[in-house]
Amino acid sequence: MKKKEVEIRTYKQEDKALVIALLKLNTPEFFDPTEQNDLEEYLDNKVEDYFVVEENAEVIGAGGINYFPEEKTARISWDIIKPDLQGKGVGRKLTEYRINHLSRNKEIELIVVRTTQLVYKFYEKMGFKLNKVEKDFWAPNFDLYQMELKNKTNANIE
Repeated sequence: MKKKEVEIRTYKQEDKALVIALLKLNTPEFFDPTEQNDLEEYLDNKVEDYFVVEENAEVIGAGGINYFPEEKTARISWDIIKPDLQGKGVGRKLTEYRINHLSRNKEIELIVVRTTQLVYKFYEKMGFKLNKVEKDFWAPNFDLYQMELKNKTNANIE
């Protein structure tokens, strides 16, 4: 049987349990157990653009974007990839998808990601530059690594 292409689509409220399940699969290695409540609050009340990655109708990843127009900034948020598919290009596709999505928004000059010491090297490979570290930000042993990338649309302005 031919392997189906990975598809990225807009998140629907019916996906919530599947996204929470992905988070649980990544806890405690990449997320602290206390972060589940934060993700539930985000999915219920703070989603602006959120996407899921599907393969053969199974949700294998998710990640979003939040907008801060007064700062001309967008933040990539809540990236979660099924553990057995990490390192296989799913996260890269999802991140590239969102960067391309943002490149069409001329109001956004800077893309920010707030991650941890466990994952920041992934974003570094995607072109993000580290600009801030804060110890135990998310939870004990989960440090904030804040990174930035100029939006492609505005990369040549200056």
